[in-house]
Amino acid sequence: MISGKILRDAIISGANNINNQRSRVDELNVFPVPDGDTGTNMGMTVGAAVRELEALDDSCTVGEAAKTAASAMLRGARGNSGVITSLLFRGFSKALEGKKEADVADIVAALQKGVEGAYKAVMKPTEGTILTVARVAAEKSRTALTDTMEPLEIWDLIIQYAEEALAQTPEQLPVLKKAGVVDAGGKGFLIILQGMLDSLSLIHISE
Repeated sequence: MISGKILRDAIISGANNINNQRSRVDELNVFPVPDGDTGTNMGMTVGAAVRELEALDDSCTVGEAAKTAASAMLRGARGNSGVITSLLFRGFSKALEGKKEADVADIVAALQKGVEGAYKAVMKPTEGTILTVARVAAEKSRTALTDTMEPLEIWDLIIQYAEEALAQTPEQLPVLKKAGVVDAGGKGFLIILQGMLDSLSLIHISE
């Protein structure tokens, strides 16, 4: 099971990872406009939650950790990619509301809820973007989910599916293919997920 402390520390790790690699993501930024700030915006958005998460007690629930992160990200959202990232975490938070701990099914359901919220909030969802990367990761991990899976296993799969979806983004958006890059927002989201996994891997998650 994933406790509130584990989720809190994982989100902080995800924020640190995107901020450490934001220039790398900025360089990929050609859609919707080539203004080179996707990584910076995503880093500022997720980073807005760090101080509030650090103030949470170790006894916090997953519901409290997710809500704290989502609220801070919504207030601190920057740019299109930042807003979508905050919406993904907002849906994640809604799915975990009232829960003390989260099992693998809760994690997958939370990711799915985040994707649904983000798609509804965007007036004209474009495939080949962060939306696609998150949606494919959610759908495929839900299909792969089994009762015996551990949290690290499902998180590994989520990242694997996100990587596969990201690799396909140039085939979905001609502007990406022309520039020879993958979608910047999708790459940023993957970096956040990888940062979260780094934190999860460092600790023993008890069932």
